[in-house]
Amino acid sequence: MATHHLSALSEHDEIDLVAAVDVDPARLETFRAGNPTMRGYTDLHEMLNTEKPDLVSVCTPPALHVEQVKQALRAGAWVWCEKPPCLSLAGYDEMVDAEGTNGPYASFVFQQRFGSGAEHASTLLSSGELGTPLVAHCQTTWYRDSRYFSVPWRGKWETEGGGPAMGHGIHQIDLLLHLLGPWTEVQAMTGRLQHDIDTEDVSTALVRFSSGALATIVNSVLSPDESSRIRLDCSEATLDLIHLYGHGNENWHYTPAPHVTDQERIARWRTPERDEPSSHRWMLRELVTAMRAGKRPPCSGRDGRRVLELLTALYKSAATGRAVSATEIDPDDPHYTVIHGGHPEKLTRRGKASTT
Repeated sequence: MATHHLSALSEHDEIDLVAAVDVDPARLETFRAGNPTMRGYTDLHEMLNTEKPDLVSVCTPPALHVEQVKQALRAGAWVWCEKPPCLSLAGYDEMVDAEGTNGPYASFVFQQRFGSGAEHASTLLSSGELGTPLVAHCQTTWYRDSRYFSVPWRGKWETEGGGPAMGHGIHQIDLLLHLLGPWTEVQAMTGRLQHDIDTEDVSTALVRFSSGALATIVNSVLSPDESSRIRLDCSEATLDLIHLYGHGNENWHYTPAPHVTDQERIARWRTPERDEPSSHRWMLRELVTAMRAGKRPPCSGRDGRRVLELLTALYKSAATGRAVSATEIDPDDPHYTVIHGGHPEKLTRRGKASTT
């Protein structure tokens, strides 16, 4: 992921690359090879004290995010941190508590909500142009083999924080929330059906939104025919996004309801004013603009927390066998501190599940 960040940072006119940090000196030198002016460090604290950067990009395993983000914020740097933000809501709130009153802020990478297709869809939905959202489907069905999970921190609750819901589907879920807004309850099931890992390798959920819309969410790393998809059936049209790891205008499809016959209106749905794919580059532009203005950027604070709230409720529902409301997980809830609530075995069972 650091290479994606490096590409976006290198292309931004207002950004000077000053340093890179990695605990592995050989890997650090390989990373710096194309940017020899970047100074190399093997210690984050030393880099922060020496370079005093304005912005720090964090591309480390999820279990390291909280301490590294807090360290950067307290050194006065804004932060651009890879997903998932961290392993729990408690950790997320720790990072927010380390922010300043008017910055620096930490923004978390959910680049799929950016791009002209997503911008256009959001505008159509918020304006009511597509009618009332009724039914939604959010799908991240990917395939990962055993070699993928041979990386030491993957597939473990204490270092990755969850399975495909947390590590893969989080992007589509964030985009779904960006398009549909607040949710009220979730009912979920998870299981470990194939891989020899600690976390789940598949999850399903039913979600009710504040608008009344009902959604299904499916996350899998067991699916040879890989796809990422969001489908929204509204009273005036169906919106369908089908892609894999990123989308452009060509991936967004609009099908009018039978009673909608105005061809100019339909043409407006299908022709955004510009064509720019989802990307780290677009998100970085928004972040730098917020930095210049001293304002909270997208995907930070309350906005960045929403997807982690839903994921925590998803895991709690799967562990307890009941619906979980959007407001019930507070600091006294065991799932607030540890996303599996202290009972990971309840999230990786096979066959018929018991309820508690």
